[in-house]
Amino acid sequence: MIEFQNVTKYYPTRAGRHYILKDVSFTLPPLTNIGLLGRNGAGKSTMMRLIGGAENPSAGKIIKDCSVSWPLGLVGGFQGSMTGVENVKFICKIYGLDIAQTRDVVEYVSEFSEIGKFMDMPVKTYSSGMRARVTFGLSMAMYFDLYLVDELTAVGDPQFRAKAEKAFDELRARSTIIFVSHNLATVAKVCDTIAVLHQGEFQLFEDVQEGIENYTYWTQNNLEPPLKRYPKEVVKKKNSSKKAPAKKAPGGT
Repeated sequence: MIEFQNVTKYYPTRAGRHYILKDVSFTLPPLTNIGLLGRNGAGKSTMMRLIGGAENPSAGKIIKDCSVSWPLGLVGGFQGSMTGVENVKFICKIYGLDIAQTRDVVEYVSEFSEIGKFMDMPVKTYSSGMRARVTFGLSMAMYFDLYLVDELTAVGDPQFRAKAEKAFDELRARSTIIFVSHNLATVAKVCDTIAVLHQGEFQLFEDVQEGIENYTYWTQNNLEPPLKRYPKEVVKKKNSSKKAPAKKAPGGT
């Protein structure tokens, strides 16, 4: 379970405070794959870091009683002067794995990432795609109750993407995920619940299609808080009414 209690998150700017969340309270449903939607800059990555513990809220409290992964798909976090193998071993040590377990993880990541001899080279020599492959492989090798996933399966060539998607499906079957993506069709396919982050507000929708349609309506119309939730049939009607009017014929009245 993850619970936000009156959480506020902001960053200071020259123009004043930029709010990501404003006094938000909610409980994420357990054993549910959640699609996190929001425009660029809405704070989705910040939300992932708050849930993962990489950042603290400006006010309020976040309560967790489950193990949470680092954000999959974000390629930061490795020490550049260390090799891929050394980074994997270091992370295994942080999570308390013994020598045999660490050996298995290194073997799995090396095989899954398909970067060959680069596993024994400094990570700073890697391309962003190679970093993402190692991050993904390491994430698949470690067990968490909750995985934070950020556009993760878009990495690599078609063959690797197919392998990543298969591993991702296996991950969804055994654990809970919070999935960030701009591809609404993918979100609808892999998620059971929708969470929308917009203008500092955070709202959960148990009906995936209803969540997607509300998100589309709010963002297309640039609505500001407080945001009104609309039933599916109302949103569909409102969205369809936004079509451009037909042009009048020349000389018409």
